[in-house]
Amino acid sequence: MTEEEKKQYNLDCRYVRMARIWAENSYCKRRQVGALVVKNKAIISDGYNGTPSGFENICEDENNVTKPYVLHAEANAITKLARSHNSSDGATLYVTASPCIECAKLIIQAGIRRVVYSEHYRLEDGIKLLQRANIKVEYINPDEHEPTTL
Repeated sequence: MTEEEKKQYNLDCRYVRMARIWAENSYCKRRQVGALVVKNKAIISDGYNGTPSGFENICEDENNVTKPYVLHAEANAITKLARSHNSSDGATLYVTASPCIECAKLIIQAGIRRVVYSEHYRLEDGIKLLQRANIKVEYINPDEHEPTTL
């Protein structure tokens, strides 16, 4: 690994750890997910999974099933950008869980060029769609040593 790659890896690990901390804001019980959108080494948006603004902060129903209107962390971060003056074109998305296919579509449309995630989700259709769109997808677990490029 070159010196520049080491620097980027260390930076990636920091942002992944920050996304993990941000996930703690979620009221979801089954899984807490955090996301950060970073461009030019600046965080331009953030999000965590939860209910839409103005809704009760309860993500699961009485059977512990996630309510259908719960937003994913990536969707929250991307839609938050729509209300700001920032552009995600060319940005990196750091997210604690690999994106689902619906979030992958939003990531593609937002112009995000790289996705770094730290936990594998049971479905990989989102990752496959991102790769098909030539978006660089990387699994980095800061608790491990070397990054894996997909």
